[in-house]
Amino acid sequence: MNPVAPEDSVFEVAPRSFWQALRDLAISAIVVTAIALIVSFISAASAHAQGKPKGELRIGYQKSASLFVLQKAQGTLEKKLSPLGFGVKWVEFPAGPQLLEGLNVGAVDVGYVGEAPPIFAQAAGAKFVYFGYDPAAPRAEAILVTKDSPIASVADLKGKKVALNKGSNVHYLLVKQLEKNGLKLSDIQPVYLAPADGRAAFESKNVDAWVIWDPFQAAAEKATGARVLADGTGGAAGVVNNYQFYLGERGFVKKHPQVIDALFADSVEQGIWLKRNLRQAAELIAPLQGLPVDVVELALRRYEFNVKPITAAVAADQQQIADTFYALKLIPKPIKVSDAVVTAQP
Repeated sequence: MNPVAPEDSVFEVAPRSFWQALRDLAISAIVVTAIALIVSFISAASAHAQGKPKGELRIGYQKSASLFVLQKAQGTLEKKLSPLGFGVKWVEFPAGPQLLEGLNVGAVDVGYVGEAPPIFAQAAGAKFVYFGYDPAAPRAEAILVTKDSPIASVADLKGKKVALNKGSNVHYLLVKQLEKNGLKLSDIQPVYLAPADGRAAFESKNVDAWVIWDPFQAAAEKATGARVLADGTGGAAGVVNNYQFYLGERGFVKKHPQVIDALFADSVEQGIWLKRNLRQAAELIAPLQGLPVDVVELALRRYEFNVKPITAAVAADQQQIADTFYALKLIPKPIKVSDAVVTAQP
């Protein structure tokens, strides 16, 4: 037996045990740190998920939709929807027909347009539903002529060039005013132009008249002295109502009634404030629309803001417009407006 062996054994084993322990300690520290990082990441992700809205209301609007412009600027709808876990995304469109296309392809959940765009869109197979409307505003659209124009009546438009945005609410106004004065759409020369191009053609006198809605109408009146040849008023019943409609994707409207209720509530509240504070509202809206305050104030006076669910009477009025457009071959097939109404009430 070699007496040195045990000492050699001690010197050989002890160092290995020390470094093994040190290695194990280091590994343990790494594992603990990794676990802490994972827990921290999970906690942060959870907190982020809790703070993130569970849904989003995507609203299609036009810059001419003054109430929506005000709501967007003030952030009032965002506050209304926050308790429901919903955020808001505002998507701007140049006019109603384009907005309806956006709604049809799923770019937005709800939108706000005049009477004619939904009819053209429904005839083209677009998928949407009416779920609300604002009261009639017959003075908020008109046929304009220049201040020095010799045209004195709608009857004088026979054979003349008339600019309008095809498929917009003023399309129906023009049809009804021509009809009232013994003319047909075929008796004039329609020139289909978007609002900006229509204004340019009007001012340069490349067209004889321009059919347009507010605030573009008010802007032309104030800036150029344009005359109102005719608007939606006239007679006891008027010529047109010029309703404004709230439209939406059917599934979204049915699935999220609380979101729609919040939209209604905020629109009513802000509409009441707007009508009571016209000048202040105009000062807030004007820079966003790129218009003078006086122009916006004039336009606001001609609109009513008090959204309500669609009624049977309003749906019937919209059906009359659809029937008129089909008779004039402006739409390719007859449509049933009630098929696109969520609930029609008495």
